Amino acid sequence: MKATVDRIPMVEKEMIPFFHFSQTDVLENTADKIKRMWDLNRASMLGNGYRGKVEITFVTAEGELKRVDTTVWAVDDKYITLKAGCFIPISSIVGVEFF
Repeated sequence: MKATVDRIPMVEKEMIPFFHFSQTDVLENTADKIKRMWDLNRASMLGNGYRGKVEITFVTAEGELKRVDTTVWAVDDKYITLKAGCFIPISSIVGVEFF
């Protein structure tokens, strides 16, 4: 899995506002969606409590996979807020990696 993840382009969090996102959820499986929310809430606690960073993999509206190394400040039912004040729709997030 790691070799595949390394091939996904890393972007700077400041570039997030320039991406377009689809309204369709990238995850189909309910268990995967529950895990994603669990991981995002954990990332938010890590970011707020320890200023810890995570790596978020997401899909743009054009279907491109991207990664960003960032601090998650907040999670609600539709979006996550990153350290730079950027937002990513939760439905576009494929996964979260903790280090």
